[in-house]
Amino acid sequence: MENQNHKRPSATIIFIFGGSGDLNYRKLSPAIYNLFIDEWMPDKFTVIGIGRSEYSDENYRAHLLEGIKQFSRRKDVADAQWQAFSQHVSYLKMDAEKDEEYNQISEVIKEKQAAFGAHPNIIFYMAVAPQLVPDIAKKLGKKHISPDKSNTRIVIEKPFGHDLESAHELNELLMSMFDEKQIYRIDHYLGKETVQNIIALRFANALFEPLWNRNYIDHVQITAAETVGSEGRGAYYEGAGALRDMVQNHILQLICMIAMEAPVSFDADEIRNKKVDVLNAIRRIGKDEVSRYAVRGQYDAGWMEGEKVPAYREEKNVDPKSATDTFAAVKFYIDNWRWQDVPFYIRTGKRLHEKTTVINIQFRPAPSYAFPPEAAETWRPNRLTISIQPEMDIRLRFQSKRPGQSMTLNPVDMIFRYKDAYDGNEPEAYETLLLDIMEGNATLFMRKDQVEAAWRIIMPIQDAWKNRAPVSFPNYAPGSWGPEDAEALIAKDGHQWIVM
Repeated sequence: MENQNHKRPSATIIFIFGGSGDLNYRKLSPAIYNLFIDEWMPDKFTVIGIGRSEYSDENYRAHLLEGIKQFSRRKDVADAQWQAFSQHVSYLKMDAEKDEEYNQISEVIKEKQAAFGAHPNIIFYMAVAPQLVPDIAKKLGKKHISPDKSNTRIVIEKPFGHDLESAHELNELLMSMFDEKQIYRIDHYLGKETVQNIIALRFANALFEPLWNRNYIDHVQITAAETVGSEGRGAYYEGAGALRDMVQNHILQLICMIAMEAPVSFDADEIRNKKVDVLNAIRRIGKDEVSRYAVRGQYDAGWMEGEKVPAYREEKNVDPKSATDTFAAVKFYIDNWRWQDVPFYIRTGKRLHEKTTVINIQFRPAPSYAFPPEAAETWRPNRLTISIQPEMDIRLRFQSKRPGQSMTLNPVDMIFRYKDAYDGNEPEAYETLLLDIMEGNATLFMRKDQVEAAWRIIMPIQDAWKNRAPVSFPNYAPGSWGPEDAEALIAKDGHQWIVM
């Protein structure tokens, strides 16, 4: 347990809609438990899981304990610590579709407020299927369950809409009942330590910022690869695909972190203003240009790590003639002074060669004319690599002379590894984000204009793919790095995908 003299959030009630579901079991409860062990939870708090399943408080706590033991970064759960934590956890069986059942929430708030002796923060966490969010939000607003806007927050998981129109409609609905400052659109990627460290790396080091522009950077590559298939979530993935599921939120947010201008403060809206500037500057792709800038793919049947795996079209709850993209690669340009004509290549997909999320900043080559011919044979441009998962590290590649009598150069890496520098038990993404929600810090959460700007960027691609059936699906083997067209996308610019 940490012994830090840090300020804890004020009294808080967390209602988790979908409290008996997978997200709470795997992510939310383990995160809240770790915050409790590290002494970040408020002195007065309660967590209430809401669901239709039958649970007594005791059985519900036992269920969550199984998830914490399996999915928390702390696998060993001490009895005394669990007993202390579990007293703050309870279960509320209710049907979220019935208006009258929301009176139970009001009663809980009154009871806890009296017990706390203070007006608590009230957090409504939507850990439910996206289609259920609007109705729950309407009922919360209609009942005026927590009218104090300074203390009430609603948390919405991705996907936030399935296109620009639905995202705008959801925003308008939420804004009719809540202020923007109350709405926390969560993207767990932004809670990862390495992602947060991008801002520190860029703006706290005079070594990098002067070089962080089109004069010195040749191009940027972002790869977010998974080895798994649809994992039994075929029904969800059929309505999503790689472009919607990864590019519209996670990857565009990474681009914002890499490309944003220096903030004048760490105020939440100042950071988010800088990010939305990047989204607004990304060059729009015309519908007739999509084939030049974007590639889609779908995995076939084959072998991975000695195991036979099915094609996407053979997965459970997937249309045998599905045109859903399980791979997407796009070339973006950012039309501003800093990044004009610097391509940002991104790729993401399922059943790829390895699980990794990595950002490569490729610098322009230094002049080599002064070196003898043998030096040019191994000449490589400098590169900065930010690995987000599964390893968290930052690598700077530079040229060094090999020992010997000749001037032979070799690229070498200077490496910073989190696990070497720190204790390796850094907070997980949901811990960071949940603490920010309790503290009312919206820096790492997407604002209305950010969400809609991101949808505007990918809508031409999405519409073109929807209106033009793929002729080659499935078009890549499991365990590969995607379809051949993805290699061609970058090769025509004289580049190749970087594989560590």
